[in-house]
Amino acid sequence: MAKERPQSGFKTNPDYRILFEPSPRRVRVKFNGEIVADSTKAHLLFETRHLPVYYFPQSDLRTELLTPTAHHSFCPDKGEAAYWNVSVKGKVAENAVWSYPDPFEEVAAIKGFAAFYWNRMDAWYEEDDEIFVHPRDPYKRVDVLNSSRHVRVVLGGETVAETRRARFLFETRLPTRYYIPAEDVRGELLVPSAKVTACPYKGTARYYSVRIGDKLFEDIVWSYPEPIPECPKIKDYLCFFDEQVDAIEVDGVAVPRPVTPWSKDWKEKAASLPDPIGPVRRP
Repeated sequence: MAKERPQSGFKTNPDYRILFEPSPRRVRVKFNGEIVADSTKAHLLFETRHLPVYYFPQSDLRTELLTPTAHHSFCPDKGEAAYWNVSVKGKVAENAVWSYPDPFEEVAAIKGFAAFYWNRMDAWYEEDDEIFVHPRDPYKRVDVLNSSRHVRVVLGGETVAETRRARFLFETRLPTRYYIPAEDVRGELLVPSAKVTACPYKGTARYYSVRIGDKLFEDIVWSYPEPIPECPKIKDYLCFFDEQVDAIEVDGVAVPRPVTPWSKDWKEKAASLPDPIGPVRRP
């Protein structure tokens, strides 16, 4: 007896959103020195509380490098996924590619497309520029503006930074970040950290902890020594986690503490907050 197919999650959660839009960019994926996908017809899939994902027409994949596997998974909003290994010159990325051969009708457009797990591939390119972490959302803006407003950062009961030369970074649907010249931060309190993170919109960040007395506030400050060309104004400026310092004040008024993945109570509050990364409602 054939197994009954589950109904689409959209039936019980109509507010869940998936958008599937063509990208005008040439997108390529490299693994072990070979381009395994090359397309001018890639699409971006935007999904509630998920980062954007590139999907490629299967005709634009190096199918001779892909091997179907027995692995399957089920998504309540897209259907059952099939998987492929990627094999190039003896190196294998297991179950690194997936597609939905028979997606739910609400997302029927994804049929015939396939996606790669980002971190299982070696490099990704939009046109000839390498991109990092995940696809950049074309509906997101990052603006960095010089400001003469008085910014003060308080941590452990002490003023650790104070300036009228900050650069305010405004990023769509995310808290404002206050980047401060290194000269206006109490450098004697900073302890270099081994932590490194990457952002597709800014580049590679390096971190500092702050030591006040015998207490160490770990990885609470970050900087971009070499930001990507699209975001040059934050180079070598320092930024503090609003979520973790005592306060950040702008013109004497404390900035409301945001709730983000860097907040201590993020897990408890995340589900009740507006979606900061999923699809934007647009005309």
